[in-house]
Amino acid sequence: MKKFILLLSASVVLLSCSKDKYTISGIAEGIENGKTIIVETQDASGMGLIAVDTVKVENGKFEIKGKALEPVFHTLQVEGIQGKVPFILENGDIEIVINKDSIQKSKISGTYNNDEYMKFNEEITKVQKKLMDFQTQNMQAMNTAQQAKDTAVINKLMKGYAAIQEEVGTASKAKYITYAETHPKSFISALIIQGMLNDPSADAKKSEALYNGLEESLKNTKPGKAIKAKLGEMKTPAVSATAPAAGEAK
Repeated sequence: MKKFILLLSASVVLLSCSKDKYTISGIAEGIENGKTIIVETQDASGMGLIAVDTVKVENGKFEIKGKALEPVFHTLQVEGIQGKVPFILENGDIEIVINKDSIQKSKISGTYNNDEYMKFNEEITKVQKKLMDFQTQNMQAMNTAQQAKDTAVINKLMKGYAAIQEEVGTASKAKYITYAETHPKSFISALIIQGMLNDPSADAKKSEALYNGLEESLKNTKPGKAIKAKLGEMKTPAVSATAPAAGEAK
C-alpha cells in the first residue's frame, strides 16, 4: 500500500512538472545536420523580431525545452529557408513538423492552443479562398493590361477584386466573432478581440461581451490585459480641449 502511494505521488509530481514546462519536438526531414533553427518573438516595440533560443538539427530532428509564463506567439526560422513557422509557445509538449519545400505547410500540434491555431487557420483559408483564386486566375491578365496601359481592363479587374475583397472581409469578421464566442479558453480568441478593438469601427459592446466571456487565465495574459485597458479607455470620457485650466475662472 505504501509503495502504491509513493508511485502515485511520483506520478502527480511528474504530471505537474510537465504542465510547468514546454518541450518542442521538431521533425526536420531533409534539412542538413548542423543547420540552425532560431526561435524568435516580437521585441518590446512590437515592430521587430528578436532571437530567444537556437538549436541545431541532428538526424532530421531537434528539441527545445524551457518554461513559458503565458502563451505567446513565436516563430521558427530555419537556416537557409525562406519564411518562418509561426506557433504559440506555451507549456506542454509541442510537435512541429517542418516542410522545407513549403514552409507555410509546416504542421504544429500537441497543445490546446496550437491545435486550435492550426484548425482556425484552415477555416480562415477556406473563407479567403475565393479572393486568392481571383488573384491567381487574373494575375496574368492584370500584368498584360498594365504593360499595355489598358485602363478599361485594369479598372474592371480592380472592381471585381474590390467586390470579392469586401465579401471575404465580411465573412472573415463573422468567422472571427463566431470563433471568439465559442472558444472562451482559446488564446486565439483573446487575439481576435484585441484586433477588433484596434478597428475604429468596432462594436465596443460586442468586444466587451466577448472579453467578459473569456476564461480568467486568458484575461491575465498580455493580450487580455491590453483588452481590459482598451475597454477602460473607451469608457473614459475624453477631456475637452476647451476645458478651463486649473485656477482659470469658469
